[in-house]
Amino acid sequence: MAKWTDTDLPDLSHRTYVVTGATSGLGLETATALAAHGAEVVLTGRDSDRLHRSVAAVAEAAQGPAPVGQMLDLADLASVRTAVKELMDAHPVIHVLINNAGVMATPRGTTADGFELQIGTNHLGHFALTGLLLPALPVTDASADARVVTVASGAHRMGGVDPDDLNFERRTYRPWQAYGQTKTANLLFTAELDRRAHAAGVHLVAAAAHPGWAATNLQFAGPSFAQNRIGRMMTSGANALLGQPARAGAWPTLYAATQDDVHGDDYIGPDGRFEQKGHPRHVGRNSAASDPTTARRLWEVSEELTGVTYPWPATDSADEEPRPPSAE
Repeated sequence: MAKWTDTDLPDLSHRTYVVTGATSGLGLETATALAAHGAEVVLTGRDSDRLHRSVAAVAEAAQGPAPVGQMLDLADLASVRTAVKELMDAHPVIHVLINNAGVMATPRGTTADGFELQIGTNHLGHFALTGLLLPALPVTDASADARVVTVASGAHRMGGVDPDDLNFERRTYRPWQAYGQTKTANLLFTAELDRRAHAAGVHLVAAAAHPGWAATNLQFAGPSFAQNRIGRMMTSGANALLGQPARAGAWPTLYAATQDDVHGDDYIGPDGRFEQKGHPRHVGRNSAASDPTTARRLWEVSEELTGVTYPWPATDSADEEPRPPSAE
């Protein structure tokens, strides 16, 4: 049986997708593939010039409605609220939200709201965006196949979540540990969103995906070692040796966003050695990214920090068994 690629995407006519961080890398590849199969695609980004160029690039591949751009800075909750209002005014129904945007292993910084930059962008911004966009997702109609796909990473194994110290106010800040925390948070968010949707009796597939080692500009934009000539050379060499093109890195996200065998809290990643590259398949996660008690506490703290409250009740996660972790 042939392995799945973006050429196997179904006809996506009459479906609307919002892709965050769509001005480069995985997000741009994801948006391009969706548009090439007939979807209406909204690209979001925080730089207007790059967003304009990306929309034009995706338009060249589009086989359906013309793609559109939406300004959005996930590191600013005011920007998130403004973007949600504009999105819902222009697109009353959004079938799939793809939480793709992110920063990686940045030096310590803060968002406009005072959160540690990585957790504020990668988790809290998407938590707020998803919650505020829920009214546009057709979750009362099973046939609408509403989905929220959040892009995580194998780097979730580099750091668990401390819901009561998300901003590293008590811990020593380490860029890669902080990044790992955000990717664990992405998986815990997906699991808790799925539990709450199920408890509320609504029809929503909350799934996660990770790209493996994809050669994108993310490696050059954050880590300090990539900010000098030797570091850039080493990063380029590692991408060439270990990585895969951004187009292939987008396959797990596209699979999670479109395929019928993807269900609530599924996690899709590459099928190659160490999940670094390859074709999409269901993958596992470690115990830190599987614990329902931590997921519930993270959710509570996220609501407090963002001021965004979801309409669905908490589940009694203490009675639930965590998902079996993958082999390390």
